[in-house]
Amino acid sequence: MQRLRELSRRVEAVYGEMADTFSSYQQASGLTCRSGCGECCTQTTIEATVLEMLPLALHLFDQGKAEQTLTQLEELPEVSGCFFYQRLSFDGKQGHCTVYQQRPSICRVFGAAGYRDKQQQKSLSVCKVIKNDKAERYQQHLIMLTEQPPPLMMHAKEQVSQLDYELGNKHYPINLAMRMALEKVLFKAYYSSFDNDQQIA
Repeated sequence: MQRLRELSRRVEAVYGEMADTFSSYQQASGLTCRSGCGECCTQTTIEATVLEMLPLALHLFDQGKAEQTLTQLEELPEVSGCFFYQRLSFDGKQGHCTVYQQRPSICRVFGAAGYRDKQQQKSLSVCKVIKNDKAERYQQHLIMLTEQPPPLMMHAKEQVSQLDYELGNKHYPINLAMRMALEKVLFKAYYSSFDNDQQIA
């Protein structure tokens, strides 16, 4: 269990750096999310690694909510949006994240960030809501890509994944990744307590 906690602390340290880098770019460029928008959170194609979900799994475990959350996740439809997104409108486009501080890296870089195109040139990925809301700023920053390149999403993801190849290598639908992270934490916790009992005996 101690190893998972140390790994989680390292993931959170990368998340802190990521927040500074991507938030700074988004604020400076003006390509920020619309207040209360959660359209991306309803998408069924969002993926994460077990490693990315580890800080949240440990947070829920420490709150005594791990087993309850795991049961709720197991009851979800196979294809669904993020379990932790709280819808505040009928269509789901308005809402908020209930675990914002522990959200995975995809949620931290999404909105406006860089990627490499087929020619390995830096390009700009911006969500459709921001494109519509801030079309002029978006066009300006496409023109200024060389002078003001955006931070790369893939680089941020790699910073996390390289912390642990086994847990950080494979991507799953976000709710499945969360289930797997919770199962790993609960499994380790069970055997840690069992080992402690054996030592006391």
